[in-house]
Amino acid sequence: MGSFTPQTYGSAGVAATSGPRATVRVPATSANLGPGFDSLGLALDLCDEVTAEATSGTAITVEVDGEGAGTVPGDERHLVAASMLRTFKHLDLAAPGLKLKCRNRIPHARGLGSSSAAIVAGIMLADALAGAGMTRGQKLALAGEIEGHPDNVAPCLLGGFTIAYSTEDGAKAVALDPSPRIHPWVYIPQTKGLTSVARAALPDKVAYADAVFNLSRAALLVAAVSRQPSRLFEATDDRLHQRFRAAGMPESTRLLNQLRTAGIAAAISGAGPTVLALAVDGAEVPEAPSGFTARRLQVADGASQVATAANE
Repeated sequence: MGSFTPQTYGSAGVAATSGPRATVRVPATSANLGPGFDSLGLALDLCDEVTAEATSGTAITVEVDGEGAGTVPGDERHLVAASMLRTFKHLDLAAPGLKLKCRNRIPHARGLGSSSAAIVAGIMLADALAGAGMTRGQKLALAGEIEGHPDNVAPCLLGGFTIAYSTEDGAKAVALDPSPRIHPWVYIPQTKGLTSVARAALPDKVAYADAVFNLSRAALLVAAVSRQPSRLFEATDDRLHQRFRAAGMPESTRLLNQLRTAGIAAAISGAGPTVLALAVDGAEVPEAPSGFTARRLQVADGASQVATAANE
């Protein structure tokens, strides 16, 4: 395993009295979009920004501003830090000490991909500090391995609308540009949800007819998002997962039903409890009910490296 110190580590490879730094921005994501369970996702322009600095020694400290401040771990257990450590190991490098500063805007435990954003941020930061030059495909495969499924990490990394899938070689994805006529809205509840609980509510088997239904709707959704937004309402229908999770998020389910009754293409965002609505051509959407906050967002580009400073 390779090793380094702040004096020798970094893409510039020059001596320094302080370690290299890097800053990345990572977007929120909405996965599934109705029928595309664990496969389809959309990047949203609600971004976390994380700065990492390599330091001497092995200490890891994490400073958090915004979402999660005072509640998430401030050491190597923090998901960004843990993902950086996993990436250094993947690169066969001993990890340095780290100082992380997180400016978090993505709500936690709401189905907007905060965990995937942290994982992608960690991979990108470790790669940037090491100057390893990982490809997007390599980053996606590692992110999918850490997360366990690629539906959120793919749009976070690649941006736009993504079709993610798993292979023997790891996660892969195709990114498409959504129609500019589509305008995402998110209804974010005050209550939180856990992906593990949402997944536990799913049955081991589903009816063949329901599987066929979702296959047809997921295929239609690709066309609707990229070329034919008029098909979005039909394309966002689902029989595979949302009804099984309904009892665990009754307010979100009620809102989802209200939106769809009004003819709005809506779905539970990821594992919930946020509700995603896809308005077409600036169509009006209902105001947020009590307990929810409605936000109009734009489709986002993928994770980006804002700046990297070599050893100084």
